[in-house]
This record gives sequence, structure tokens and C-alpha cells, in this order.
Amino acid sequence: MHRDRTVTPGPLKTRSVATALLAAATVLTGCERGSSSGPQASTTGPSGCPAVQARAQAAVGQAQKTAVPWNGPTSGPSATSGKTIVYVAQTMTNPGVAGVAKGVRAAARIIGWNVRVIDGGGTPAGIEAAMSEAVALKPSGIVIGGFDPGSTSQQVARADVARIPLVGWHAVADPGPSRRPRLFTNVTTDVEDVARVSGQWVIANSNGHAGVVVFTDASIPFAKNKSELIRKELATCPGVKLLAYENIPIPDASSRTSREISALLARFESRWTHSVAINDLYFADAAPAFRAAGTKGSGPPFNIGAGDGDPSAFQRINNEQYQAATVPEPLSLQGWQIVDEFNRAFSGRPASGYVAPVHITTADNSHGATTWDPSGYREAYRKIWGT
Repeated sequence: MHRDRTVTPGPLKTRSVATALLAAATVLTGCERGSSSGPQASTTGPSGCPAVQARAQAAVGQAQKTAVPWNGPTSGPSATSGKTIVYVAQTMTNPGVAGVAKGVRAAARIIGWNVRVIDGGGTPAGIEAAMSEAVALKPSGIVIGGFDPGSTSQQVARADVARIPLVGWHAVADPGPSRRPRLFTNVTTDVEDVARVSGQWVIANSNGHAGVVVFTDASIPFAKNKSELIRKELATCPGVKLLAYENIPIPDASSRTSREISALLARFESRWTHSVAINDLYFADAAPAFRAAGTKGSGPPFNIGAGDGDPSAFQRINNEQYQAATVPEPLSLQGWQIVDEFNRAFSGRPASGYVAPVHITTADNSHGATTWDPSGYREAYRKIWGT
């Protein structure tokens, strides 16, 4: 797997005003509902962590490069015919889940397969029912779209007995094949890379002085793991203080986020300078509360989404409306990769092993785009499939 990138990074938009805003950030004590206590942050000196900040600046510059050549598979089995794929979605209100489903459908049209999407509605009962329906349909393959396969262990076991291959998207913590649960492969960027570069963006953007709120969905193991890794990266800089760790399940985000944002603004005021969310959609739901409080759309707080990079996130970033950056998944590419992985499974070949490299989108490097869609993958996959 190659991760080389060859163009000069665009400028990182630093915000010197963030340093002036940090008089006294407080430390989180480990509660997932945002309690805080502990020593105040120091704002003396040019950086809160000079060595860490320098490494973060370099990593962020690398991740902001946009002219990224295709570094995925260039060989594999030609297209099999007559296949039907069922995409079981955690919830189609999750833009990442929906974006990948769109990519799967587009690739399936090219390869000549049928796709059916079943929406789990974001509830355990709904997801379990959706998986039961998917297995009962006896398709050629099933996509685990953004939920923990362990929550549907009986259905996964029945699919295994029926020899229906499962391909996950954000289904387990790591990319690649999984034995427990049994997945032919799991398609995702490397969660450690995404979490690390999200934290590094905060460190670089704040010059090592920040008061941060992290938003997560602890009901999804993948998401909770990502937020824990973000918290770990933020802790590498003593000048960055975690003010709150907010657990808001994604299906509840539209009803809860605005209220939580209002409470956080009242509580932390100017000490809150940055936010990291495991999914961009939190900032869509946060915007009304920020606006009502008179907070400028360009920040602070300066907000970065550690996934998934849906079009509305790009629009907020481009228009400086309560989001400064995202670490987007290449959602369309990953939909195409899922189809290619199934084609390998149907042909008795191993998984490709491809993991897309992380990327950071800001207003400086988006060039008005509304998705992160690397070039070259459509041509590469069509060549492999012979379509």
C-alpha cells in the first residue's frame, strides 16, 4: 500500500486569535457527559508544545495535499455477472452511510449488479430487523453499513452458514479482513490516522493552546474508539485542554446537539476554542445554536469533523459557517471499493488490502468542491473489471 503524495501543501489557515482567547481551560475528568475540573491551561510562550506542534504542522500540511495519484489496486479478477448486493444501513440519515450507498449503486451499475438498500433507522431493533431481512433475501453479498456486526451476531452467523460474504464499511475498528466478526473485509480509512490528524489539526491551528470539546457516539464501537484516539492525540500537547467529552448518539443528533451546544457555550464561553466531532453532521445540527448565541461562523470555536465529509460539511467549510475543516472519507471511492471487494470474494480471491490515505479539507484547498473524490479510481476499477 503506497501513501506517497507529491504536491506542495496548501497554506494552513492558522488562527492567532485562538491564543488570546485561552485564559483558563480546564481538564476533563473522564465523564462522557462533559464534566470538567483541574488545573488551568498555560498560555505563555510561542507554543504550548513546540516539538509536538511542529510535527502536527508537518502532518497537517501533508494531509492537505490534493493532487493525490491513485494508489489502490490495479489488478484483480474480471467482473462476475448476475450478482445482487444488499446494503444494510445503520441509518440513511448518516451522510457517510448514505454517501457510500450511493457509491455502491454507481459501481454496481457499471459492473451489472443489482443493489437493494435496507435502512436500519439508527436503532438496535431496526438494524437487527434490517439484517434479518437481508439474510432472508439470500443475496450474493451483504454490506454492513456503519454499524457493529456484534449487535446482529445471530444474523451474521446465519449469513456465514449460508455462505453469504459480508463486507463492512466502518463496521469494525480496523480496515481489512476480520475473523471475529467474520467479514471478508472492512472498508475504511485507518481510524488511527484519522484520529491522529484531527487532533494534530487542532494542535497546529491553535499553536498549541486550545480548549476543546469532543463529540462522539459511544453506542458505536468504531466511533467511540475514534474519539478515544482523538482524545489521546490531544493529550500529547500540554497546552491543549479537553473541556468536555459529549456523547450524543448520531440518531439523536438533530434533537440534542443544539441544546448541548447552548449549554456548552454558556459554561465555557471563550475558553472553548476548538471542537472535534467523530462525524460532520454534529456541526450541521450545532449551527442554529451557534448562530443564536451570536458566534461568528468563522469561529472560534474552530470545528473539525473527523469524518465523513458529506457535501453539507464542504459547504459549511467553504462558506465559513461553523466548520473549519473535515477529514473526509472518499465516500464514492469506498462504494466502488466495496463492489470490487465483493467481486474478489465471488472469484475466490483475497481482499485487496487497499486503505485510502487520510486527507484534510479546508476552505484553502477545497477549491469549491463538495466532496473528497480522488481521481483515478473509476478508471482503475473499470480496467480491472473489464467494463
